[in-house]
Amino acid sequence: MSVDQATVRRIARLARIRISDNEVPKLEGELNHILGWIEMLEEVDTDNVEPMTSVVETSMRLRADEVNDGGYADRVTGNAPASDENFFMVPKVVE
Repeated sequence: MSVDQATVRRIARLARIRISDNEVPKLEGELNHILGWIEMLEEVDTDNVEPMTSVVETSMRLRADEVNDGGYADRVTGNAPASDENFFMVPKVVE
């Protein structure tokens, strides 16, 4: 896949990034270089590779699931501009 200058301008517009006309050729080259690396990665055979979350085998450390440091919702909502029965009240934004 190759990116042309029109595509670079479109990407910049979609990302809401202002670029000048003299930056377009440089960005075109950079995006094509990135896409070249991605195409190289697609050539790697990963059929027998298990998905992993880390390069080092680790196990998740879990904590006990117990209720703590709670039970004072009135103090939490005390600084809110408006609250009702310990719930935050916000103005309606959708009609």
